Amino acid sequence: MGRVNASTPATPADDPARAAFAALRTPEGEHLLAELRDHDPAEELATATRLRRTHPAELVSAALGQARLRQRAVAKFGAEDAYRMYFTPNGVEQATRTSVATHRAARLAALGVRSVADLCCGIGGDAIALARAGIAVLAVDRDPLTAEVARANAEALGLAALIEVRCADVTEIDTSPYDAVFVDPARRGGRGRIFDPEAYSPPLSWATAAALKAPRAALKIAPGIPHEAIGPEAEAEWISDGGDVKEAVLWYGDGFAPGSFRATLLPSGATLTAPAPLPAPPVGPVGRYLYEPDGAVIRAHLVADIVERCGGRLVDETIAYITSDEPYSSPYVAGYEITDRLPFGLKKLKALLRERGVGVLTVKKRGSAVEPEELRRRMKLSGPNSATVFLTRVAGAPTMLIGHPLG
Repeated sequence: MGRVNASTPATPADDPARAAFAALRTPEGEHLLAELRDHDPAEELATATRLRRTHPAELVSAALGQARLRQRAVAKFGAEDAYRMYFTPNGVEQATRTSVATHRAARLAALGVRSVADLCCGIGGDAIALARAGIAVLAVDRDPLTAEVARANAEALGLAALIEVRCADVTEIDTSPYDAVFVDPARRGGRGRIFDPEAYSPPLSWATAAALKAPRAALKIAPGIPHEAIGPEAEAEWISDGGDVKEAVLWYGDGFAPGSFRATLLPSGATLTAPAPLPAPPVGPVGRYLYEPDGAVIRAHLVADIVERCGGRLVDETIAYITSDEPYSSPYVAGYEITDRLPFGLKKLKALLRERGVGVLTVKKRGSAVEPEELRRRMKLSGPNSATVFLTRVAGAPTMLIGHPLG
């Protein structure tokens, strides 16, 4: 992701990383990468030794490193794209996965956006999704190697006509000619993940100001951002993919709902919205059914909306488990039928599981310090049946709820 306060960039010849990347794009480098597509990392030493007999050692090292990054990137980009693209270690770590970037690009395209200034473009994951949605992109990153990688990715995927890559300080870019602005500040530093939004690079305050100047804007942020750090001008959306919360995005401008909250679940695209948080939901005894909200729903503070929809209640005022006496089906929750409720105690749980012949146990927890793997190990499971145990608090008391998934 892009950083501000750029210094004068070195030339490729002066920068070993850029020189190594340039070598990868030669016919010899491309041939090596093709050969390494399915290589086994466990055999890397033997592979390196063999390849160095016919190729320069520096090129072999660069190709092996890039092959590792491509294998890691498959989870985010899919094999078809990942094995044509180029990556940096930070680029793989911080890039938006294709499903999320595609969802975001689709929202902008649906509003008629035809040009976007992508500030802090990284290796180009979002620029690629925008271009595939028919949007012309100015992709900006201040790091010379990262900008070269983004340019190479646009070319490799046949999108160079729609993506202009510029190596520059994002704070110096005139975004007025563009229909929308997208900002993805760097949220990692030398010591790892950055949690203070004002320590992002560029800071959240600068990114927000840039967003408010544009007709429309999207600002990618960490999903754990405190709600009080979100200004009233933004529509805030939390996005999960396959049940895992991946990111949050703040939307500004025409076509969005300032002050509202949204949870979107991928790959289905199901979206739950609320103009403002509802009052705290009721708390009550555990009923026959238990519902586990998707993480995006929890992050968006929309649990109360689910409670209202299903006519249920929370099991504890601090725990995002919902219970009801009647079954409820929704894409925003996973439902379970509860068969047993016990005060927390591993001996009691072990005896019950043995009595039920449970050999496969799914462990879920909220408000409990017990590690699922350690619990499964201590249960010494055996038998043909399966069960789910929830380690949680009910009305403040450590409790075990045993049941099985609905449907």
